[in-house]
Amino acid sequence: MYNNILIAVALDHSPHANAALQVAQTLAHKGARLTALHVVEELPNYVVSQIPADLLTDRKPQAEAELVAELGGVPNVKPVVVHGHAGRTIVSFAEEEGIDCIVIASHKPGIKDLLIGSTAQRVVRHATCAVHVLR
Repeated sequence: MYNNILIAVALDHSPHANAALQVAQTLAHKGARLTALHVVEELPNYVVSQIPADLLTDRKPQAEAELVAELGGVPNVKPVVVHGHAGRTIVSFAEEEGIDCIVIASHKPGIKDLLIGSTAQRVVRHATCAVHVLR
């Protein structure tokens, strides 16, 4: 059982969010702190320079609204949205917040993962706390 659980939520893979939330609630001590984290990926500068300025709006407010909706009003879960690289940001956030367990969903590995890897893979390799991976 854990006292401070981070639920990594990829809003573009939302069917996994409910399963991750259920697992986190099962793993949590009574009164545990649950945080649902979504990372808005930053665009590389070479991409930003090619996109018209009016299309470069900050996605954070929209992502925050989507995350709150995805959680469906579940009590005692703090929604957090940050900018960064998903794998590195999840690990850094966990270390900074004293997280003792990360719950993250993963897709079935494919050939592209051999070249670029997956977020769950990076989290498992670099996290200093327990990581529960859902498939």
